[in-house]
Amino acid sequence: MAKLTVAVMFGGRSSEHSISCATAAGVFGSIDRNKYNVIPVGITRDGVFVPALDSVDHWALSDGPLPVVEFEGSRLDFAMDGSRQLFVIDAAGSRTLHANIDVVFPVLHGPFGEDGTMQGFLELAGLPYVGNGVFASAAGMDKEFSKALFLQAGVPATPHVVIRQHDWLADPESALEAVRGLGGVPLFVKPARAGSSVGVSKVKRMSEFAAAVALGLEHDTKVVVERGLVGREVECAVLSSLDGGPARVSVAGEIVVTGREFYDFEAKYRDEAAVDLIIPAVLSAEELAEMQRLARKAFEALGGFGLARVDFFLTADGFLINEINTMPGFTRLSMYPSLWGATGIEYADLIDQLIQLGLTAKR
Repeated sequence: MAKLTVAVMFGGRSSEHSISCATAAGVFGSIDRNKYNVIPVGITRDGVFVPALDSVDHWALSDGPLPVVEFEGSRLDFAMDGSRQLFVIDAAGSRTLHANIDVVFPVLHGPFGEDGTMQGFLELAGLPYVGNGVFASAAGMDKEFSKALFLQAGVPATPHVVIRQHDWLADPESALEAVRGLGGVPLFVKPARAGSSVGVSKVKRMSEFAAAVALGLEHDTKVVVERGLVGREVECAVLSSLDGGPARVSVAGEIVVTGREFYDFEAKYRDEAAVDLIIPAVLSAEELAEMQRLARKAFEALGGFGLARVDFFLTADGFLINEINTMPGFTRLSMYPSLWGATGIEYADLIDQLIQLGLTAKR
């Protein structure tokens, strides 16, 4: 049986560029090379598609500088005629065939990759791809609209207020009045369309609020303000079924932050001692079943396909969905593959199933 050619696309223009590189390293290290030829497609911070190293060590996170895709003279160009051809254009402008692509695995996080933009590009190019389609990706990336869809579907969501940049600048008092309705501090201020906790602040005194909004608006034109909740942070992973049946949902995992104020960027990627990931989380059978039901319902509310990680708070009043991540971190140690490993699907098999889903997708 001939090998399939998989273009692993990573990097990109978002603030999560380096996390995407680390995700690619995980895929490079575990994809079944007996079944797949791998074509690394790096995207620079300026949005240029370039040939990239097929290397785990080069792209993995370490104690040194974060990995970055750089333009070194050659770029890549996807044919837009449905032929699935990928060309390389060298520094002299010469254009030659680089590969014929069977499927794209876009391990891009954040805007310009996880938000429907790249999915739209791949649809236009006629390229099969792994993961969620245009709408689910766009809605999942936007905390304002994903929460609205969750609530409409009957999935309880965290209490929140949305502040748009122009409203904040024109009438901050009205925004503050809406925020006061959440019930006081602590509050979390988040860019509405970013991930990996980039631009997120925990506000413990209202004197800190304006600075937190300013930070969030550096990354987006609107922020979501959420009331701090007393409860456990628990997550589960969703994976579409190969037979077209209902999506599968993993066991639960729990995040216990011990060394930082909250589960911020450093805790997620640079300070392993600050957090414990407990898999499986200690839940009753009834709690787990309810969490899995709500996760599947949230996934379906967005029209999800392929994969997602669904994050909840378990409070005294039950589960409240925090957010859905339509392209979660995917290194071998990340929560998404770890949850599936504990459920019975190992990392290499998980990659294989996602590729097979991408090849047969009817989003």
